[in-house]
Amino acid sequence: MTPQRVTLITLGVDDLNRSRAFYEALGWRPHTVMDEVVFFQIHGAVLGLFGTAALAADQGRPGADLGVGAMTLAQNFTTEDEVDAAYAAALKAGAEGLKAPEKVFWGGYSGYYSDPDGHVWEVAMNPFWKLAADGSLTLPEQV
Repeated sequence: MTPQRVTLITLGVDDLNRSRAFYEALGWRPHTVMDEVVFFQIHGAVLGLFGTAALAADQGRPGADLGVGAMTLAQNFTTEDEVDAAYAAALKAGAEGLKAPEKVFWGGYSGYYSDPDGHVWEVAMNPFWKLAADGSLTLPEQV
């Protein structure tokens, strides 16, 4: 088994019901719902929403202040129109717009929003990375 993989991403959230409603408004469907955690099956992995206090305790750091915004989750798309639609859907669902999608210096097109708990998402189109039909990404061979 390769060590270079991620199977579960867990986001600490202040209000589990609010966060669940946000992701459901984006079209995500929960797989498992429990008192303190919600799991969404995503392509090849799982995204979990976990109350911040319970997550800190689970990490062995009860009472810790779990920060947000120091990393970015991203969804890549094949066209600029798809990026714009994803950004608009996130804002409609309650996201805070951080940077509207625009052409960027590296040749692509991207924007950023944060979910109700401040977790930052990028929506992007990278003309140098081709997505598979199922939306998955494999980096191209370096030339």
